[in-house]
Amino acid sequence: MTIAKRRVHFLLFAGDIAAFAVSLYLTLWLRYLEVPNEATLSPYVIPFAFLFAFWAFVFYSGGLYSKRLLLFPSRLPDALFKTQIANILFAALFFFFIPAFGIAPKTILVLYLVVSLAVILLWRTALYPRISVPRARERLILFAKGPEADELCTEVNGNPRYGVELVMQSQDDRSVTLPYQAINFEDMYEEVFDRIPLSQLGRAWFTENVASTDPLFYTIAKRLVDISGGVLMGLVAIIITPFIFIANLIEGSGSLFIKQERLGKNGERIIVYKFRSMQKNIIASGEWTHEGKNRVTKVGSFLRQTSLDEFPQFINVIRGEISLVGPRNDILGLGKRLAEALPYYDARYLVTPGITGWAQINQQYEPGNVSPQSVEETKVRLAYDFYYLKHRSFWLDIVIAIKTLKRMFFRVSSW
Repeated sequence: MTIAKRRVHFLLFAGDIAAFAVSLYLTLWLRYLEVPNEATLSPYVIPFAFLFAFWAFVFYSGGLYSKRLLLFPSRLPDALFKTQIANILFAALFFFFIPAFGIAPKTILVLYLVVSLAVILLWRTALYPRISVPRARERLILFAKGPEADELCTEVNGNPRYGVELVMQSQDDRSVTLPYQAINFEDMYEEVFDRIPLSQLGRAWFTENVASTDPLFYTIAKRLVDISGGVLMGLVAIIITPFIFIANLIEGSGSLFIKQERLGKNGERIIVYKFRSMQKNIIASGEWTHEGKNRVTKVGSFLRQTSLDEFPQFINVIRGEISLVGPRNDILGLGKRLAEALPYYDARYLVTPGITGWAQINQQYEPGNVSPQSVEETKVRLAYDFYYLKHRSFWLDIVIAIKTLKRMFFRVSSW
């Protein structure tokens, strides 16, 4: 399925680039009311080639190549519209700051927005589904039982785009396999959900899948990125602090910062500072947000949705106590509570925790929440965290960083 997924992404990427080019051609046709010729097209070829590459990157950042959006395209129009608005705004700035191309296509960009939305929607919703759905579904037998196996079968069998059909069978009953091919449950679950099935965990799993040390290149590159990102976070924090202070004064009294005792690598205790986002500056006791009387403020809600409340942690990032990317760490009291409720929970601290992570860009929470608010939600987060522990790499960190920026700035989709 990994090979098939790469083919899907290549097909989508090639189709999107073609849709960008067709949209430009149709836009110029509408703009000048004649079929574009070489003289008409030539001024736009080079600048729009740069834009096409950047727009494809924005599509990726905006989640338009994500598995969930491909399998459930009902969210596509909204995601596409918001992403294309961002693309057109960038194009306007591009031509404004780089006048060397000698064109200022204001009317063309407006027309292009409308035309490209229509063309890409046609490609994504009409043409792509017809050529991407496999003609026949491969039959696979799954030797597994339990809620996670049920979840996997429901997901895969309910959507023909996976190209396979799963049949569950008990681990002890391997008598009937034809005409089915057996498949590894854990590998299939990871492939579909991008997280680890917690039922498969054991000491042997961590020995086989979680390296005790990282490659030297990854360690050095990650640290350099953390230092650079920490400095940038610090600059942003300095700039926005006066505005947050004034906004807090307008909404009501209260301190600007809060201090929290959190868990670091190997369970060590660290002190972090954040912008206050709740009504009272109470020392965190390990409660879920909904369990206490302390509520998120209006300013705090904005800070949480944009992750700006995290920026004072630049000090911890520069110190090396926290990484930009890694399993999200817990307040001390809540961490202890979860470790008692969930087996192997403390194993997520085998690596340096992060401000953002694989779980934060993949998991969906209840409306209004930006973090787990129950043990059940934390189980899902833990499954994503262990996926990160198994597959962590510099490239995966880059993917997480890009998708985090998407969630902060584009707000296109939670997938």
